[in-house]
Amino acid sequence: MSASPTFASLVPEFDALRRRFPPGFESSLVLPCLRRLQEAWGHVEDSDIAALAEYLAVPRVQIEEALSFYGQLRREPVGRWHVEVCRNVSCSLRGAETLLERLSSKLGLAPGDTSADGRFTLSTCECLGSCGTAPVVLVNGVYHENASAPEIERMIEGLERA
Repeated sequence: MSASPTFASLVPEFDALRRRFPPGFESSLVLPCLRRLQEAWGHVEDSDIAALAEYLAVPRVQIEEALSFYGQLRREPVGRWHVEVCRNVSCSLRGAETLLERLSSKLGLAPGDTSADGRFTLSTCECLGSCGTAPVVLVNGVYHENASAPEIERMIEGLERA
């Protein structure tokens, strides 16, 4: 199996996961394995896609479909601090667009960009599932609910010093 060192180091974890499923359910392992690859590497490499398809004996397209469907899965690296602004209707109605503009200005980044020093990536997402506490900003997987521009700007200033 030709795989990146990251993939090879995770095979024992994948084996343990595989033992939890009955034979013939390898397709059910696609998402947990992709999630674990992303945890280890920060994104999913092309070589890892090929290795996972081979390991699970599933068509590569099945893995590609999961990667393209789930917005939480990334094929490209992100900065040390990944700032995601929810743009779904609840968040938009409660000021997410203004928040995004302020973050974009503060970081000097357009949505989808990573700073030259690799410290920040600014992204948008369709829904973070926290509509009752909109607007929501996710920073490295941590929710910041009822987000206000001053609060988020202070947080960014703290991250800039870190």
